Amino acid sequence: MTKRSPLWHPQSPTINPESGAARDALALDDGFGMACDILVKGGLVAVPTETVYGLAADATNAEAIARIYAAKNRPSFNPLISHLPSLAAATQHGIFNADALALAKAFWPGPMTLVVAKRADSPIAALTSAGLDTVALRVPDAPLMRALAYATGKPLAAPSANRSGRVSPTTAEHVREELSDRIDLIADLGPCKVGVESSVILCVDDAPATLLRPGGLSTRAIEAILKRPLARAGTNDKTPSSPGMTSSHYAPSVPVRLNAVKVEAGEALIAFGPALPENADRAVDMINLSETGDSFEAAQKLFAAMRTLDRPDVRGIAVAPIPNEGLGEAINDRLRRAAF
Repeated sequence: MTKRSPLWHPQSPTINPESGAARDALALDDGFGMACDILVKGGLVAVPTETVYGLAADATNAEAIARIYAAKNRPSFNPLISHLPSLAAATQHGIFNADALALAKAFWPGPMTLVVAKRADSPIAALTSAGLDTVALRVPDAPLMRALAYATGKPLAAPSANRSGRVSPTTAEHVREELSDRIDLIADLGPCKVGVESSVILCVDDAPATLLRPGGLSTRAIEAILKRPLARAGTNDKTPSSPGMTSSHYAPSVPVRLNAVKVEAGEALIAFGPALPENADRAVDMINLSETGDSFEAAQKLFAAMRTLDRPDVRGIAVAPIPNEGLGEAINDRLRRAAF
C-alpha cells in the first residue's frame, strides 16, 4: 500500500505585516511545531499559498533542496522561489533596485515574485538559485507560509507541490495525488484563492524591469506602479532565470488544443464565458471556468479543471478562446505551455 503523507489542518494565523510573526497561539499547535521541526531538519512540507500549494524546504540547505528536486523530478537547472515573512527579511538576501523596491512596497504580501541580484552574504543555497547570480524572492499573501518562515528563521523555497511539468495543485488532495509518498507533511487550508502561480519580474541593476512569467498579478497593475511598459522575456529551456519559463509546463497527460471553436470526437471541453463552442454537447465532459467571463474566477479553477479532465476516457482537452485581459494573460500562458 502506498504511503500517504499525514495531513495537518491548521488555523490560518494572524500575521504582523511588519515582522511576519504570528500574533495568535498557532505556535502552540502541535502541527505547527512539527512542521517547523521538519523544515529545520531538512524535510519537505506542502504549504498552501494564495496562488498554489508549495513544496516548502529550507532554502539555505542544499540537501533539502535536492530532496525537492528529487520529489518533483525537477531539472536542477530550474531555479526555485524563496518565500520570506517580510520585505525586510527579503532584503537580507537580494539587492533591490528602485523598481524592485517600488513593486515590493506596492504588492507584497501578494502573488508577485521579484528576481533580483543575490547578496554575496545570503545563505540561500546555490542549488536553490540554480547557480545563478540572481535570486527569486516572494512575500506571499499566505499567513501560514510566512509564519513558518518567521518561526524557523529560514527562507523557504517552495515550488508548486506537484511532479515537474505537471498541473499545479490548488488543494491538499491534489498534492496527495502527486507527492503523498515523497514528502513529510501536508498542511490543508482548503483551495487556494488565486489559483495560478505568481507573476515574476526581473529587476537587476539598471536594466529595464522584465516580465519573466505572467501570473496572479495583472501586468497592467505592475506597469501602473513602474509608470512604463514592462520588457518581456521569452521561453528558456536551457538556463531559465525563473520557474515557468520552459516551453512545456503545467501539462496533463492528454493533448491540449487551444482556441477551439468546436469539439472533436473524444475530447473534453474547457469553456469560458456564456457562449460555448460549436457542438459543445458532444464533449465527453465540460467545465466552464467562468460562465460570466471573469478571468479571476477562471484562474482559480484552471488547474483543478485540467486535473479533473485528465483521465483515461478523455482523448484530448479542447479549450475555448480566453481573452488575454486581466488574469487571462496568465491563464493563456499556462495553457500554451500545457499544449506544447
